[in-house]
Amino acid sequence: MEPILKVENLTKRYAKRNSARTPQEFLALDSVSFAVSAGATLAIVGESGSGKSTLASCIACLEPPTAGNFWFEGRNLAQSAESELRKIRPQIQLIFPDSASALSPRWSILDIAVEPLVLQGKLGRKERNARTFFLLERVGLAADMAERPAAELSGGQRQRLAIARALTLDPKILILDEALSALDCSVQAQIANVLLELQASRGMTFLFITHDLTMAAHLADEIAVMSRGRIVEQGPSTKIVRNPDHDATRQLLAAVPRLPRSPWPAAQP
Repeated sequence: MEPILKVENLTKRYAKRNSARTPQEFLALDSVSFAVSAGATLAIVGESGSGKSTLASCIACLEPPTAGNFWFEGRNLAQSAESELRKIRPQIQLIFPDSASALSPRWSILDIAVEPLVLQGKLGRKERNARTFFLLERVGLAADMAERPAAELSGGQRQRLAIARALTLDPKILILDEALSALDCSVQAQIANVLLELQASRGMTFLFITHDLTMAAHLADEIAVMSRGRIVEQGPSTKIVRNPDHDATRQLLAAVPRLPRSPWPAAQP
């Protein structure tokens, strides 16, 4: 079966200037390649600055790669026109690390969650609201909260709202870029369980970007470890966690002292 997402030699360079104002290039992604099957979860794990967020932005079609290709359902998005990308973007949704900065504090929960449907001109008002109320309840936000302003929500509730908002367009791929990293462990576990339930019921594909190997092992079928813009190791979650091959992976494991006593069972290969 063809993968829903295939990435081949994806490269991203940024222009910058050094202290002497001399033009230079910064290589954020260096020939990254991987594939994800429909309904599966791939975790992209690495330290800050390894290129994870740049990879997320390229796959979500928010910025173009410098070189390489990536296919979504057989369509090469790296070679697609902007008019085609506008049709694809709703199917690949990205949740950012800090949902508070992405959500207007003055808007109500309902207004924030329904906005993607309004912008896309999908459904009538009654149908839009019905779908939005359903999704809010699926992520653990009660319907009687819908008229409250987003400023009154806790960090965990804001991430639940961000997930509900992303789901309104019924995406096929959900990219979570450090979406749980700012939350405490109990809230992380709650939202992780919500994601697993949504995946089981909707058959969604997840690209889970994190520096936390514990959470990656809990959520992902496979883990790809990034360092300095490259994937240096990839394989089943249990193999990566229990028998890492690369120094970058071992350093990430060493930085997570709670891993041997993780409250979550290891992912099955």
